[in-house]
Amino acid sequence: MPEDIVAFRLWPPVAIGAPLLAGALATAWWGDPVEPGPWRVPLGWALVVLFVIWNGWSLWLFARHETGLLPGSPTEAMIEEGPYRLSRNPLYVGLLALYLALALLGGSFWALVLFPVAVLLVLWGAILPEERFLHARFGDPYDAYRSRVRRWL
Repeated sequence: MPEDIVAFRLWPPVAIGAPLLAGALATAWWGDPVEPGPWRVPLGWALVVLFVIWNGWSLWLFARHETGLLPGSPTEAMIEEGPYRLSRNPLYVGLLALYLALALLGGSFWALVLFPVAVLLVLWGAILPEERFLHARFGDPYDAYRSRVRRWL
């Protein structure tokens, strides 16, 4: 594995998508014991809009800094502006917001119940390996950034 690429334990879209799919399948097979209510649709769409803006901004910064856009792409720069001032992992925060949006819009109680599994899987499978990689790649500047900015929000 090249030194400029993170070695994920679990690819982030799989870490987040597998529990969502499992929850949706559980809803399809067994139904839901609780109906989330009509509030779920406007909240779900608000989260979709938030995801598009937040992740779009984050990805635009990747392109502007000429560093890898996708998991497995070389990491050439450390970004500390925009959403990266608020979260060390804005793309994962956005993907988790999209998870909640899809669970709400799909009306899947089980997908909502499995949301913490998605959080733990992305933490274990992507974030922790990425943090080790960024420390090895950027050293003290990354450590200083890590001490200033929260992992999530």
